[in-house]
Amino acid sequence: MFFACLHRDSNPACAARRLALKSSPQIDLKLMRVAALLEREPQAAARAAAGILRSSPGQPTALLLLGAAHRACGDPQAAAAEFAELAAAQPDSAVILLELGRALRAAGRESEALAALERALSLAPDLADGWRELSLLHAARGEARSCDAAWARFEALTPEGARFSEASQALANQRYGVAEELLRQALARAPRDVTALRLMAQVVSARENYPEAERLLTECLSVAPGYSRARLDLVRVMHEQQKGEPMLPLIERLLAADPGNAGYRTLEAMAHSLLGHSEHALEILEGLALESPDSELVALNYGHALRTAGRGSEAIGAYRRCLELKPGFAAAWVALADLKTFRFAPDDLAAMRTELAREGLPDAERSQLEFALGKALEDAGDFAGSFGHYERGNALRRALVRYQPEVFTRFVQRTQALYTPGFLAARAGWGCPSPDPIFIVGLPRSGSTLVEQILASHSQVEGTRELSDVAQFSSELGDRDGEPGSEPRYPQSVAQLTRAELARLGERYLAQTRTQRRLGRPRFTDKMGSNFRHVGLLHLMLPQARIIDVRRAALSACLANFKQHFYRSVWFSYSLGDLGRYYRDYVTLMAHFDAVLPGRIYRVTYESLVRDLEGEVRALLEHCGLPFEAACLRFHETRRAVQTLSSEQVRQPLYTEALDQWRNFEPWLGPLKTALGELEAPPAAPRGG
Repeated sequence: MFFACLHRDSNPACAARRLALKSSPQIDLKLMRVAALLEREPQAAARAAAGILRSSPGQPTALLLLGAAHRACGDPQAAAAEFAELAAAQPDSAVILLELGRALRAAGRESEALAALERALSLAPDLADGWRELSLLHAARGEARSCDAAWARFEALTPEGARFSEASQALANQRYGVAEELLRQALARAPRDVTALRLMAQVVSARENYPEAERLLTECLSVAPGYSRARLDLVRVMHEQQKGEPMLPLIERLLAADPGNAGYRTLEAMAHSLLGHSEHALEILEGLALESPDSELVALNYGHALRTAGRGSEAIGAYRRCLELKPGFAAAWVALADLKTFRFAPDDLAAMRTELAREGLPDAERSQLEFALGKALEDAGDFAGSFGHYERGNALRRALVRYQPEVFTRFVQRTQALYTPGFLAARAGWGCPSPDPIFIVGLPRSGSTLVEQILASHSQVEGTRELSDVAQFSSELGDRDGEPGSEPRYPQSVAQLTRAELARLGERYLAQTRTQRRLGRPRFTDKMGSNFRHVGLLHLMLPQARIIDVRRAALSACLANFKQHFYRSVWFSYSLGDLGRYYRDYVTLMAHFDAVLPGRIYRVTYESLVRDLEGEVRALLEHCGLPFEAACLRFHETRRAVQTLSSEQVRQPLYTEALDQWRNFEPWLGPLKTALGELEAPPAAPRGG
C-alpha cells in the first residue's frame, strides 16, 4: 500500500502525510509532523526524520522524508543515498525513482539521473513531474530537442487552464487589471511558477510594456528551458522591440521541433527582415503564400514584405486577399490605410462600418478599424467624421497603457541636470572616434524617413533602419530600473562610465550594427527617432558621429502622430494633450543640447526640405562631410527596403500639399494647442557645425 500511494502522488510531503496513517498511531503522528515541517523548515524535518529512523530503522516514509529534506537543504548526495536505498527495496515505484532522479540531477550525476527518470516514466508514462524533471535534465545536458519534447509531454498532462482558468479568462476578455491581480497573487505564493510568469508577460505585453514582458519570459525559460509556448511569446515580444538577431536562435529551436509550422516560419522571415535580409524574408513568405493560400495571416505578412520591398501594388493585392479570406480582418484594413497613397472605395467603408458595429469586437481590432475609417473619411473630405474615428481609436489605446507624461518630463530634467558644460568638457575626446554612423533623431511622422532616404541615395551612405542598440545600452545603464516611486538610474549612471568604458560602448555599437551594413559603404544611418533621448550618450560614446534632428512644425507633427495607428509603444501619441506635452519636452531637450554642445546637432525641418529640396540637401551633405550627388535629389528613385510607415511616401517626389493638412482638423485641436502653448512652429535654432 505504501508504494501504491507513492505512485499516485509525486509530492513527498503530501505522500508522506497519507502514508503516515499506515503505520502505528505513535509513528503516524511523528511522520505527519515531519511532513508539515518539510516545506517550511527542511533542516528540522531532516533531524526529526533521522530520529524516527533511529527508533524504526528502514521505516519507508521516514526515508522518503529524510531524502526530500536533504535535497531541500542543499545536500543532494545524501538525498540520493536515501532514495537509492528506497529504490533498491522497491524498484517498481515510479515516484521513488522520480525523487532519486531529482536528487541525482542536483548532485550532478546526470547519467544516473537519466536512467532513474527513464525507468520511472516507463513504469508511469502519465507521471507529469517525471516529464518535467526529464526536460530539465536534458536542458542541463544541452539536449534541446529532447528537452522540448519532454516538456511538451509535461504540458499535455498538466493543462494550464486547470490552475489559471480565471486569469486566462480575464486575459481573453481584456480585463487586464483582474488578470494582473490574480497572477500577482499566484507569483507571491510561487515566484517561479512558469505558467504564471508567462501569463503575466502577456498582461504587460498587452499594455505594450515589452521590456518587462521580455524579462518575465526570460526568467520563465531559465526555470523551464523546454517551455516552447514561452519561447514563442518571447520571439513575439522581441519582434515588437525590433530585436531581430536574438529572435533567430529561438525560432530555430522552435522549428527544430515543428519544421512545417507556418507561424514559426513567418516569424523567421520577420527576423530576417529586421536584420536587413529583405530578399530572404520575402523568399520565405512567398513560399508560405504558395503553400498556405487560405491563410489570412500568411497573406498579411506577405503583404508587409512586399511593401517593404517597394512592391506596393502587389502588397495591396496581398491585403485584399486577406479580406477575401476574412472580410472583417482589422489588421488588413489598417495595413491598407497605412499605405498613404492608397484610397478606399465606398464598398470598403461600408464593410468596415459593418465590422465596427459587430458586438464583442475586441478593442485591439476595434481600434485598428477606427484608424482605417479615419483615414478613409479624411481622404473623402469628411474631416469631422474622420477626426471622430481617430479620436475613438486613440482613446481605446490610451485606456490600455499606463503612460505617465510627467515621467518623461522628469527624464528631461534629469538629463539637463547631468549634461552641463563642465561635465561634457571633462569628457572631451572620450569615446570611439569612428565617424561612420549618422544618427537621425526626432518625433515619428516628422520627415526622418525622408532624410534617411536622401542620405541612402548617396554612394557613400548605407540606409539601414530603426536600430534598437542605443536603447539597449540605456536599458543596461538603468533606463527602466527604478523601483515604484523612484526614478531610474539613467541617465545619471552615465557619469560612472570611464573613458575606456565609453570607448568600448561605441565600439560595441559598431560591432552590433555591422550585420546591417550589407553594402560595405563607409557611412550608415540609424533612424531610431527616439534616440533624441540619448543625445548625450551618443555624443560621449561616438563623438565623431553625426546627429541629425529632423523636426516638423508642432501642429503638423502632433496631428500626424495622432492619426497614425502605430504598432508598438508610441504611447504619447494616444491623446492630444499627451502629444503636446511630449513635443514641448522634446523641444526643451534639444534646446538644452544646442546650448551645452553648440553646433553638435544639425537640424533639418520638414517644411524647409519641401520648399527648397536642393538647398537643404546640399547643406545636409556638407554637414555630413559628403560631396554633393544629384541622386540625393532623386531619392524617390532609390530602390531599397524601407520598413517604416512612410515607405510609400519616400518613393514619390515631394509635394507641398501636406504642409497645412492640420488645418482640416483645426476645429478639434484645442487640447493640443493648449498643451503646446506657443510652440506652433519649430523655434529658430542653429543649424549645427
